[in-house]
Amino acid sequence: MEYTIQQVSKMTGIPSSTLRFYDKAGLLPFLSRGASGYRMFSDLDLGSIQIIQCLKKTGLSIDQIRLFTEWVREGDATLEKRRELFRQQKKEIESRIKALEETLDVVNYKCAYYDEAIAAGTEKVVFGRDPLPHSEEFIHAGLKEEA
Repeated sequence: MEYTIQQVSKMTGIPSSTLRFYDKAGLLPFLSRGASGYRMFSDLDLGSIQIIQCLKKTGLSIDQIRLFTEWVREGDATLEKRRELFRQQKKEIESRIKALEETLDVVNYKCAYYDEAIAAGTEKVVFGRDPLPHSEEFIHAGLKEEA
């Protein structure tokens, strides 16, 4: 099936201007044009847009995504490069998830801390009682970086 830029924008929530930018930046090399010269998107193009959005969320720059797109165009000779790119991004995402989980542990701790303090009518019942989650890792984080 083929879609206009407005249809793709409405379907994906991505502004038409962003889709045009992706095309001009060389991120959609297989995009076709209709008889009137307008961009026409296929289902495969929608998959490419989803990959572009995914790679953006992993922190890749437009130039890095363009390089990935070039590798796709080069075909099977670049399969290992593409796999390595995704493996590296996976590691970075897992690292960010771990950091966010540790942050969530501290936030949950403080929510429970304040719930208990409010129920008791004073912070004195909980202040200094327990160390924050991951406090050892936090205190020694600089030592890991120096090693």
